[in-house]
Amino acid sequence: MGARRPGRTIGPCRTLDVIPRSRQQLLTLIAIALTFGSGANDVAAFTRLGGVFTSVMTGNIVFFGLAVAERSVSLASHTAVSVAGYIGGVAVATWVSYGVRKRSSSTGGSVLPGHVRWTLLAELALLAGGAVGWEITGARPHGGAEFALLAVAAAAMGMQSAAVSEMGFRNFSTTFLTGTLTWLVSSVVRPGEDASDWPRRVSALIALAAGACLSGFLVANADRVVPVLALAGVGTGLVLSMRAAHEDD
Repeated sequence: MGARRPGRTIGPCRTLDVIPRSRQQLLTLIAIALTFGSGANDVAAFTRLGGVFTSVMTGNIVFFGLAVAERSVSLASHTAVSVAGYIGGVAVATWVSYGVRKRSSSTGGSVLPGHVRWTLLAELALLAGGAVGWEITGARPHGGAEFALLAVAAAAMGMQSAAVSEMGFRNFSTTFLTGTLTWLVSSVVRPGEDASDWPRRVSALIALAAGACLSGFLVANADRVVPVLALAGVGTGLVLSMRAAHEDD
């Protein structure tokens, strides 16, 4: 095996640059799957849960400012619930990660650290609960059910953001990708920029658009099925995380 160089931290003691290439590829595929799910989740929330986002908190804060200016109680309350749900998701994910990591740092044969897997499992459980609520309300929730499903969806995205931050990527997210787009443009303009992250970042942008597009199609034509997309994204990520990654020669 060739010489290893310092890299970015992944988990309690691993770095993204020093782990085998096969594992890096799996991590990229996991990130793409999660990004697909977040794009789908945002479209579902924007179209059926009050016209706000579940992952892009910058947009929600802007919406809140607009709500104040227009004196819109509905928009203000929806943005407040979404932001609160997201914050709660990040807080719970951080607590789960800390507890699991304190007990064990073993990956158990997975490409992901144990605390990241547990966080994604908790997100999957939240999304499954939201899917049940979506089905019960006929994909058109109103009143308290709408706010409850919005809070659950936003909390799931908060958990995902917290989990991905522990995966070792540099300035990368699967829920808010403005920074990813900024990095791509800057790397094109800046001479000598390392292009090793290009495939992951471009793929994430494509996955986000694909998830949003498919979710929009289902909202218009088969709205009962919409929650399956976010579930599929996280579920695929978890399945990929359990694949045995072979060491590079």
